[in-house]
Amino acid sequence: MRFMWALRRPDNTNTDVGGHNVLPDGFEERTRHCGLVSTGWVPQVKVLAHRAVGAFLTHCGWGSTLESFMFGIPLVMLPFVVDQPLVARTMVERGVGIEVAREEGDGSFDRDGVAAAVRRVMLEEEGKVFAMKAEKLREVLADVRRQERYIDNLLDNLRRYKDEAYN
Repeated sequence: MRFMWALRRPDNTNTDVGGHNVLPDGFEERTRHCGLVSTGWVPQVKVLAHRAVGAFLTHCGWGSTLESFMFGIPLVMLPFVVDQPLVARTMVERGVGIEVAREEGDGSFDRDGVAAAVRRVMLEEEGKVFAMKAEKLREVLADVRRQERYIDNLLDNLRRYKDEAYN
């Protein structure tokens, strides 16, 4: 499958802290015909807005997750720290994508697990359901009237709680 991979390292190289290659030897050469690995800054919103994007492999940071829904993009989720696992679980429950399988004991994952998750979202029939639900979520989030109603309801509830708490 075609892909674009934003591989960011602190020093914008393809090496880890010990100087070893992060990518397997020959990876970029083998995938040159179908993919692009970028180690610099990538305009994520601009990329997600492109019609050719069929899925987004994401760490599930809240900002990236919301950006994916601006365009109705289904998710392949690979969360790592803090709130990312919670965001991923919530998105799985919403049916907008799947999490990459991990080992129970140590939480590790491998390339086969990543490939299987990408295939499920991009190629299998189930992927159409993820895409449909991601698009529906985009419509909900883009509904300004609905969002304003949510805010109004929140403010009403906060005022009511304040009044009840002091009476």
